[in-house]
Amino acid sequence: MFNIKEKNIDLGDGRVITLQTGKLARQADGAVLLKMGKTMLLATVVSAKEAKEDTDFMPLSVEYKEKYASSGRFPGGFLKRESRPSDYEILISRLVDRALRPLFPDDYHAETFVTINLVSADIDIIPDALAGLAASAALAVSDIPFNGPISEVRIARINGSFVINPTATQLKEADIDLMVGATIENIMMVEGEMKEVSEADMIEALRVAHDAIKVQCRAQIEFAEEVGSTLKRSYCHEQNDEDLRKKVWDETYARCYSTAREGTDKHKREEAFEAIITEFLSQYTEENPVNEVLVRRYYHDVVKEAARRLVLDENIRLDGRRPDQIRPIMCEIDPLPATHGSALFTRGETQSLTTVTLGTKLDEKIIDDVLNQGTEKFTLHYNFPPFSTGEAKPARGISRREIGHGNLAHRALKRVMPPDEENPYAIRVVSDILESNGSSSMATVCAGTLALMDAGIQIRKPVSGIAMGLITDKDSGKYAVLSDILGDEDHLGDMDFKVTGTRDGITATQMDIKVEGLSYEVLTKALEQARAGRLHILGIMNETIAEPRPELKPHAPRIEMLTIPKDMIGALIGPGGKVIQEIQRETGTTIIVEEIDGHGDVNIFGENKEAITAALEWVRRIVAVPEVGQIYKGKVKTIVQFGAFVEILPNKDGLLHISEIDWRKIKTVDEVLKEGDEVEVKLIDIDPKTGKLKLSRKILIPRPPREEGEGRKNEDNRH
Repeated sequence: MFNIKEKNIDLGDGRVITLQTGKLARQADGAVLLKMGKTMLLATVVSAKEAKEDTDFMPLSVEYKEKYASSGRFPGGFLKRESRPSDYEILISRLVDRALRPLFPDDYHAETFVTINLVSADIDIIPDALAGLAASAALAVSDIPFNGPISEVRIARINGSFVINPTATQLKEADIDLMVGATIENIMMVEGEMKEVSEADMIEALRVAHDAIKVQCRAQIEFAEEVGSTLKRSYCHEQNDEDLRKKVWDETYARCYSTAREGTDKHKREEAFEAIITEFLSQYTEENPVNEVLVRRYYHDVVKEAARRLVLDENIRLDGRRPDQIRPIMCEIDPLPATHGSALFTRGETQSLTTVTLGTKLDEKIIDDVLNQGTEKFTLHYNFPPFSTGEAKPARGISRREIGHGNLAHRALKRVMPPDEENPYAIRVVSDILESNGSSSMATVCAGTLALMDAGIQIRKPVSGIAMGLITDKDSGKYAVLSDILGDEDHLGDMDFKVTGTRDGITATQMDIKVEGLSYEVLTKALEQARAGRLHILGIMNETIAEPRPELKPHAPRIEMLTIPKDMIGALIGPGGKVIQEIQRETGTTIIVEEIDGHGDVNIFGENKEAITAALEWVRRIVAVPEVGQIYKGKVKTIVQFGAFVEILPNKDGLLHISEIDWRKIKTVDEVLKEGDEVEVKLIDIDPKTGKLKLSRKILIPRPPREEGEGRKNEDNRH
């Protein structure tokens, strides 16, 4: 019934990855079950036989999905079923997409769907490092045209040694954590975070990762041969007119080159390029028609070549800059005075307005993924509204791009955030992109750093970011590395390489390469040029604010922390939460109590110092241990014949005997005290057996002088 084929890939340390096809999802164009330990990924690929009319791009969709059943869990929510993809699933989908997309033939335009399902999960095997291999293997056993194979691995440096696809436990100790996607010949995609490592260390990590990927790619080639799927389908998705192509080039190239050389801003340049093609099209009429779609496709190639030749031949970019020149930068802190922290960062035609908001543990992000559960204290959100690029369209939800860019900025900054024991706050950074012409994620990193320092968050070091580009000419071997790329340079160029870091090293990176044959020499040059650019940007940022404010803003909420004994947690919370709710209601604060490492951690969150002080004193009274000799201000709770019971601390009463109320002899307690009275008393004794408290009031009152003869009378009475 089944024609099962398998291929094993030895990772060299006893771990084995198995690729299997022929058993599951046999009606897909390609399907592979990847197994490693108890982790299993089912990757399928289906591609339409024909392209839709007038499609001139690759309509590829990549979906990575984690099934809750894979780890024996129920999904959350009312419906108790998988719903929309989580941020984590979207990020993994993007990683796979970015490695696959450049390798489909340029003229292949059929809708293609790649789906990777996590169907069985080993808690210590991280599946994201296997998703790219599974997807590529599914393409390898299909008849879909693809210039692969590729594979992806995670490379981590742990205690000075590089490890391929480390376990979740091992990864906690890593100072380099990179996802790398590559073919046998070339690295295609890089993304990850680091603890301020050098450029040389990053290059070495890429070398080790690429060596491991080569083994996995060769295994896929052998696997495809064993399956018998080396012959790919024929297709014809483009209609071309070579005479028309030549005409477009002949009549527009010189003008495009001249327009590119003018160094105008984004919109003027777009208008100038559009005017050229509009004039070209004006020579055609209804009687003498032309395929406008085809013309614009050829014209796009003309503009691309003109912009690239300008850089390669004259070292001049579209906006007139040199290859290593950074656009003008303006930094401002506190532009939004009512926020807890804010900054405006403008670089050329890219602008980020970023805010910082401080909250309590209740505001922490809750993570409830298939393999990851818990909370996250530091979050960063990136918004990219249509008006930032002058587009007239509504904003509809959060795009995958926004999630990806936000994640990159989050990675860049989280390595410099203060440790939890020094920072009681939940911190939310929000970057709103108001203008965009390239590298808005890097503007977010810079604006985020400024806003955090403006808020008084004691980050360890400032972080800046820069996006690098590349223009290459395979025939001549010429290339140019571009610093701080424009949106057009990203689109028309061969590389988008984002690097963030402090003065002392790299904290995060993201790289997409669109060409074959990118050498380590070019990567090294790009990293060194990026370092110079990062330091330049940091210097400008430091002129605005060089270190975090020593204090939070006056209107920022405050958090006080204290530690209490474990056995006092119940007393603070009270029956059914009665005590802690009363404190919060009366003081207007928020109090969070957690048991950690055998003690209670108490966080008191309030909008002003007075409220926090009141709550803090209340808590301290509850958890205080009565001490003999200490003076307390108590409240009379009950009056009895022989004295009064006075509450000196919350839920701690002591007996004020009638003889200890006053120096003078009183017949009833009512003569001096009533229920509800506040009275100062001194704790004079604690019964060692019962723990009962003995109080005195009179000891705090000056003793009145004795009346004449009183002493002798008393002496006579004693005899």
